[in-house]
Formats: sequence, structure tokens, C-alpha cells
Amino acid sequence: MNRTLTKAEIVDTIYEKIDRSRGEVKNHVESLLTIMKSAIKRDHALLISGFGKFEAYPKKARKGRNPQTSETITLDPRKVVVFRLSKKFRNDINPQ
Repeated sequence: MNRTLTKAEIVDTIYEKIDRSRGEVKNHVESLLTIMKSAIKRDHALLISGFGKFEAYPKKARKGRNPQTSETITLDPRKVVVFRLSKKFRNDINPQ
């Protein structure tokens, strides 16, 4: 069964491994996520060696369809973020 790792579980896992309060650990995790988000917004990319790369890129406006009414609509331009595994991590997940 697939399970999603939550931010709270990350905090709990780190808390169990280091000698810091849960509040301190939560603040550090929040700080790390803030740094990551800022880097993606500012530079449009975030590379974590041995893990992967987050990249933001713009998508142009496009035509779409409302599935309930079949009405044609225009979807606004937006940015999307993609994640690409590093070769090392991909090999760890898919051993040959």
C-alpha cells in the first residue's frame, strides 16, 4: 500500500534522532522548506546532489474544456514545478 510521508512525520523522525526539542526541529524543517521554495521562485531551479532537481517553468495560456458542461475555456498562463531524479537515486530505486 502506498503511503505519503508527511511533514509531521519528518519532524518526528528527526526529533527521535537528535537531542533537540520537537519545536526546534519543526522550526528547522520549516526553515529548510522556506529556503527551498525561495530558491525555486528566485532561480527557477533547486539541485540537491544525489537526490534530484526541482525546476519551475512557465506554461503558456491554452484552451481547455469544462468536463461537466463541455464548454471551451481558456486556461491562464502559469508556472509548474517538475522534479527529476538524479541518476544515482534512480539507480538506487531501480537496481539492475
